[in-house]
Amino acid sequence: MKVPVKTPNVTIVGGGFFGCSIALMLQKRGMFPLVVEAEDELLMRASRVNQARVHGGYHYPRSLMTAYRSRHNYERFRSMYREAIVDRFTKVYGVSRRFSKVTANQFEVFMKRIGAPLAQAPSRITRIFDSHLTEAVWVAEECAFDCSLLRERCRRDLDEAGIPIRYGTTVKSALQCSDGSAIVQLSDGSELPATLVINATYSGLNVLTSGSGLEPIPLKQELAEMALVELPAELDGLSVTMMCGPFFSFMPYPSRKLTTLSHVRYTPHLQWLEKPGETIVDPYERFSLLRKESHFEYMVSDASRYIPALRQARYCDSIWEVKTLLPQTEVDDGRPILFRRDPAFPAIIHVMGGKIDNIFDVEDEIDGILQSNR
Repeated sequence: MKVPVKTPNVTIVGGGFFGCSIALMLQKRGMFPLVVEAEDELLMRASRVNQARVHGGYHYPRSLMTAYRSRHNYERFRSMYREAIVDRFTKVYGVSRRFSKVTANQFEVFMKRIGAPLAQAPSRITRIFDSHLTEAVWVAEECAFDCSLLRERCRRDLDEAGIPIRYGTTVKSALQCSDGSAIVQLSDGSELPATLVINATYSGLNVLTSGSGLEPIPLKQELAEMALVELPAELDGLSVTMMCGPFFSFMPYPSRKLTTLSHVRYTPHLQWLEKPGETIVDPYERFSLLRKESHFEYMVSDASRYIPALRQARYCDSIWEVKTLLPQTEVDDGRPILFRRDPAFPAIIHVMGGKIDNIFDVEDEIDGILQSNR
C-alpha cells in the first residue's frame, strides 16, 4: 500500500543508489525525505556506470577492513536485491607472478582470514592463462547486478514508501538558519526548509560545499573508461580479475548484455584533485568537455598477455564516468564510506560509498546521527 506523502523535512541530494537507500532508511526511522535528482531518472550516473560488481572481499587483499566489510555485506545484498542479481557465470581470480603487490600464498591466506571461499581452478580454466605470467588461479564466489533492475526496485520502494522525487533538478546551495536547520536552494528557483541535508552526489559532493561557502572535501577525481566487449567463445561464461597491481578485470555488464573490460593502468584517462584553497569546478561540467578516446587497444593488448584468447574480444562501446576516490585510499586500495557531518554546517551530512555493498555500513551511521539530534 502506498504511504501518503508528508511534508519533507530531509533533503536527499542525489538519486543514485545511495541517495535512494538513505531516503528509505530515514523514512523507516520516522523522517520525511525528498529526493532531488539532476537527471530525468534514478541511478543514471555512478550507480549505472561502473563494473556492476557486488564485492565479495576478494578485490581488497591489502585492506582488511574493506575486504571484511565486503564479505560481511555480500550475502545480505544478494538476498535483499535478488531480482537484480546476475550470478550465472564463473568468477575467477588470478595472481600475477610479476608486479603483484601480493603473492598467491598471501592472497589465499587473506581470503581464509575474512571467510571468502576460494577453490583451485580446474584445468579447463587454468589452461586459458599464460602460466609463465600467472602464479595461481582460483574460482571465487562473486556476482554482478543489473542496474536497470536495481533502478526499478529503488523506484518501486520509494513510491510505496510515499517518498517524493524531483527530477531534472539540482541543489545549488544550502543556507544555515539560526536554529541549525537549512534552507535548500534548488536550480528551479524554489527553496526548501530541511532539518537535515544528505549530500549523496558522489563526484558532485563539492558542488554543494562550494555553493554553500563551505570547506571542500579532499577528493581525487578521475575520468574513467570501461570498454564494453563481446568475449570470444573460449571465455564465454567467465569473469576474470587479475590481482594485485597494474592489471585487468572483465565482468558481465548485465544491463547491456555485454562485458566490461577495465584496466588499472588504462581505465583512468586523467585525474584532478579537489582540495581546500582551490576553486571547485562541477566535475560533470568538466566531464562533458573532456575528449573521450578509448584505451581499449591498450587494455586488451596488456590483458591478452595473461589470457591470449582475450585478443579475440570484440570492442562494442565504452562507458565513461567521473570516478571519485578519497586520497588516503591510494596507500592500501581500501574503499571505506565517507560519512561526515559538515563541521561548519552540522545539518549537512556528506556521504560517499566507494562500492555498492557499502550501503549497509551507512545504517549504523544514520542511527548515530539521529540519536545525536535528539
